[in-house]
Amino acid sequence: MMRGLVTLCAALLVSAAAAQAESKRVIAIGSSLTEIVHALGQQHRLVGRDRSSTWPPEAADLPDVGYRRALSPEGVLSVAPDLILALEGSGPPETIAVLQEAGVDYVAIADEFSRGGVIDKIRAVGAALGVEPEAEALAAETARRLDRALAESSAAQDAPVNVLFLLSARGGEFVVGGAETQADTIIRMAGGKNAAADVTGFKTMTPEAMAATAPDVILMMERQGEAILSEEELFALPAVRLTSAGQNRALIRMPGAYLLGFGPRTADAVMDLSAALRGVRGS
Repeated sequence: MMRGLVTLCAALLVSAAAAQAESKRVIAIGSSLTEIVHALGQQHRLVGRDRSSTWPPEAADLPDVGYRRALSPEGVLSVAPDLILALEGSGPPETIAVLQEAGVDYVAIADEFSRGGVIDKIRAVGAALGVEPEAEALAAETARRLDRALAESSAAQDAPVNVLFLLSARGGEFVVGGAETQADTIIRMAGGKNAAADVTGFKTMTPEAMAATAPDVILMMERQGEAILSEEELFALPAVRLTSAGQNRALIRMPGAYLLGFGPRTADAVMDLSAALRGVRGS
């Protein structure tokens, strides 16, 4: 009798906790977190998102609370959240401190750029939302798709294509993605070689240093369907014309959150980039 009562009480506590979690008004700060919330079927709980969170398309209908690294307390609190899911590095720190002092549950999610990092991110979001079984299922499916994409990209590249990730090229200076960046990881996952691997992080290069990386292809982001730099502008730059990429007008563009987000769509991004690199080698 007592055991049955204990079991019933435990079940009621679990049910109450689930109901409390379900009632939370959630903001996702970071495009991959917004995608994960949707992939877990919990999008009905979202009441806001950061400016980078534009996928899936319906996410863009949510109130925009600002840039992930330049948040204001007023912007975030304007949608009355009671749970904030934010990628590590969101800020500034003084804004995060105000949000925590306001009594809003704040969960920082690690943003590691790797296969394991994607899986851990899914599990962390699932735990914060109280939907661990759904998160385990999504993590397992994502891991399977990533493993297949990595195996296919590794087998498809006979010799790595030299890829330069170009973040911007204005005023005679080039900002490139070096080692320990999302760009470096996705290039290697797709079977390419990072032309800027001798530098760490996103670094500014002179035209001469950029040309010396000798890229076979330049990889750039699109933001909401818009090119950061037009193809004509890019290939008109003297330093770019000196490279194999410039001579062959070899350019790959992909949406930024898709390419560098490291979320549920990363397996697709790996396969798409790998296919594009095969096209460069075959041209």
